[in-house]
Amino acid sequence: METLEFIIFPDGRVKEKVTGIVGSSCAEVTALLEEKLGQVVSQQQTSEYYAQEVCQTASSTARAQLSRTEW
Repeated sequence: METLEFIIFPDGRVKEKVTGIVGSSCAEVTALLEEKLGQVVSQQQTSEYYAQEVCQTASSTARAQLSRTEW
């Protein structure tokens, strides 16, 4: 599940935490929000940022051979 958590401090600072998004696509999700919030002072990537999505593909080929007597 993708979540964005914001903590707004009394002095106006905002801490943003993104979870559930694998890879660098979290930057795409938060770019517009960060632009509207103001200057980004620091960023710290989580282990999810460095993770890679697992994509599995499978294929198989089935062949049937019939002799003339089985037709």
